[in-house]
Amino acid sequence: MYVDEIERLAEEFESCRSVLLALGDENRQHLILEMMRIENCNGVRVGEITERTHLSRPAVSHHIRILKEAGILKVRQEGTKNYYYFDVDTAAMNRLIRMVTHAKSIMERLPDRSGSTV
Repeated sequence: MYVDEIERLAEEFESCRSVLLALGDENRQHLILEMMRIENCNGVRVGEITERTHLSRPAVSHHIRILKEAGILKVRQEGTKNYYYFDVDTAAMNRLIRMVTHAKSIMERLPDRSGSTV
């Protein structure tokens, strides 16, 4: 019935896997929120994030690497200093939104098997 569409959704899930994994971790969620609270458009250093979270410096670096690989963060270097900031292109987040919207659309069109009349 929806075979082609479900196959396309499976491909969308695959393309969003790194974003889903990155956003699914509670520590990374906390890190993202703290970076947003800092409100520094020029970027944030690992030390700043470490000061604002319960995470160690190596843990912050680990989580930042995962967020970078997922396309959520970017890095800008000035000499030996790294400044991390949100990807303003937001391609990764747009892919995720499209995938969730597509999944919702398929779910809404599936027959209601609950027996509910509401």
